[in-house]
Amino acid sequence: MATGAAPASFMSLKGRDNGLGFAKTSDFVKVSDLKRVKFHRTKIFVIKNSNPGSDIAELRPASEGSPLLVPVQKYCESTHKTLRRKTRTVMVGDVALGSDHPIRIQTMTTSDTKDVAATVEQVMQIADRGADLVRITVQGKREADACFEIKNTLVQKNYNIPLVADIHFAPSVALRVAECFDKIRVNPGNFADRRAQFEQLEYTDDDYQKELEHIEKVFVPLVEKCKKYGRAMRIGTNHGSLSDRIMSYYGDSPRGMVESAFEFARICRKLDYHNFVFSMKASNPVIMVQAYRLLVAEMYVQGWDYPLHLGVTEAGEGEDGRMKSAIGIGTLLQDGLGDTIRVSLTEPPEEEIDPCRKLANLGMKASQIQQGVAPFEEKHRRYFDFQRRTGNLPVQKEGEEVDYRGVLHRDGSVLMSISLDQLKTPELFYRSLAAKLVLGMPFKDLATVDSILLRELPPADDKDARLALKRLIDVSMGVITPLSEQLTKPLPNAIVLVNLNELSTGAHKLLPEGTRLVVSVRGDEPYEELEVIKSIDATMILHELPYSEEKTGRVHAARRLFEYLSENSLNFPVIHHITFPKGVPRDDLVIKAGANAGALLVDGLGDGILLEAPDQDMDFIRNTSFNLLQGCRMRNTKTEYVSCPSCGRTLFDLQVISAEIREKTSHLPGVSIAIMGCIVNGPGEMADADFGYVGGAPGKIDLYVGKTVVKRAIAMENATDALIQLIKDNGRWVDPPVEE
Repeated sequence: MATGAAPASFMSLKGRDNGLGFAKTSDFVKVSDLKRVKFHRTKIFVIKNSNPGSDIAELRPASEGSPLLVPVQKYCESTHKTLRRKTRTVMVGDVALGSDHPIRIQTMTTSDTKDVAATVEQVMQIADRGADLVRITVQGKREADACFEIKNTLVQKNYNIPLVADIHFAPSVALRVAECFDKIRVNPGNFADRRAQFEQLEYTDDDYQKELEHIEKVFVPLVEKCKKYGRAMRIGTNHGSLSDRIMSYYGDSPRGMVESAFEFARICRKLDYHNFVFSMKASNPVIMVQAYRLLVAEMYVQGWDYPLHLGVTEAGEGEDGRMKSAIGIGTLLQDGLGDTIRVSLTEPPEEEIDPCRKLANLGMKASQIQQGVAPFEEKHRRYFDFQRRTGNLPVQKEGEEVDYRGVLHRDGSVLMSISLDQLKTPELFYRSLAAKLVLGMPFKDLATVDSILLRELPPADDKDARLALKRLIDVSMGVITPLSEQLTKPLPNAIVLVNLNELSTGAHKLLPEGTRLVVSVRGDEPYEELEVIKSIDATMILHELPYSEEKTGRVHAARRLFEYLSENSLNFPVIHHITFPKGVPRDDLVIKAGANAGALLVDGLGDGILLEAPDQDMDFIRNTSFNLLQGCRMRNTKTEYVSCPSCGRTLFDLQVISAEIREKTSHLPGVSIAIMGCIVNGPGEMADADFGYVGGAPGKIDLYVGKTVVKRAIAMENATDALIQLIKDNGRWVDPPVEE
């Protein structure tokens, strides 16, 4: 039976003849006239319901054969250009959130909230760096009392930045702090429900309704107080902290995240309270993007216009954290979604402001100039469930002298551009590609570059440089070079880069028969110009749009290209090729690569990445490329960390401990480790992790395997070694490689 991703107003719908079923929600009245119709040659269901926001909701499989049914309704204003989704204005103190205002940036303090002086100092530093809002954790009565002093001290110092209270498990604390702070963040997974035990509970209709009535009883006083004092609210769902009740109906899924938030939103609306925003956070950017899109699709169905707070939770530190945030937040901003953002990093809070501002600027610019391409019909991309479009990997052809099957990787490929100068020192060059050396000879390893782009071939008489390239070709690394270079200085078994003009004029026919080709495409060309690729057997396509292009959207041009390929059953692998000019700072490069290529890879569109930046070192470019693939849940080449950004609840120095754990465990690809300052959101916050290192009490650490605690109250000085032993006991440890 199909399971429902229907609009939130549908419930308990089952049809004997059609195999359709949905879980319940609170405001269902009736469903009538259920029938099959055709939409884009796909059978779908049209359901009439009594919801005032929309009379008709159309559903279809999220992908061919998928049991997940999703609304046909749009999830953004436009899929071919960035148009900001129209929202109402929500006031947070004197700061306005919504589509008529700039995208607001915010962060969260890490000090103990009871330490008023330290918290005030941190808020002032954050405000001085340009944040629009600051969130402060408020876990108990003493912290709530301190909030009044914090607010008053800031006002006396002429700091009027709006303050947001972060609330978990504590309705009474929320009521208290609503009297002084400007906004209250509630987590629907634990505000009124008990902490999730990850139990599959069976609910009768009466049981479910009683729990909803309990939520309403607990939540209504806060809504009424927020109305009285003019406070804002964020209904902020976390993927890792859904209640057992929600998970029993919807699973640990984006659908469950949306329904969890909607339960609270319906109570707000029932009381005519509308000064709230939504968030749908997850540590996995793919899940995060799906959840926000499903949320907005259902808001369109309901006729709701509440703003969005965007964020990837527990993103981590350094480049990893920035990359994950750029993938998730950048994807949605280019869809025109998002009104305030936070980049969660395991770093001092003021360090979050700069990457946050860069992403906000990216989103604002794209929407202001309506970055995109000419309208086109999009029928193949799947917005709500990840289904990767996999290009046909190279197969060996009869008569070929070398093995081309390794020039692309099945889980996602990394290509790099190299220069002639690098060929002068072959061993250093091989190391920069992360090749394994045996007696000076290169071999591919787990995280070795798959293919290289060499824009200029060495002269025919430079035997050393050509030998260095031959050794790479011999281990199935692709060496790609432009047509003009290959015609004038042919390199045996090179793969030749051509553009559409060279194909249409037949210039490529000057090459020996059987030469492998790579085609460079912009994606916004007239369809008649693209027709020429139907006549060739390309090893891959490089999607490249000049960095200087502003009006044309890279993401939208690529979507158009993929639509063309799908419509014409062309399964060429597509590599996202981004060339950065000199002088681009590293953070900008990471954020723009994540936002532009990541926005496509999270939709399953693309087979790899080629980043060019002439003044950046090879190690940085290679690591950034692999981080991008791993952040999009494609190729896993190192340990994955789910690391919280720290807050006033944190029970140890998160930055120091995180660095210590990473130093000792970073060589375990396929292993995911959560490093959590506390367990406020329950072990589900570590939903993606194999192992968890969690602050249980001051100076004490609890260790988890999956969502199960296996060791409690370990002294902090022994906890890292105990974590390593736990990994060994579960058969996931390998010794780090020995440096040659």
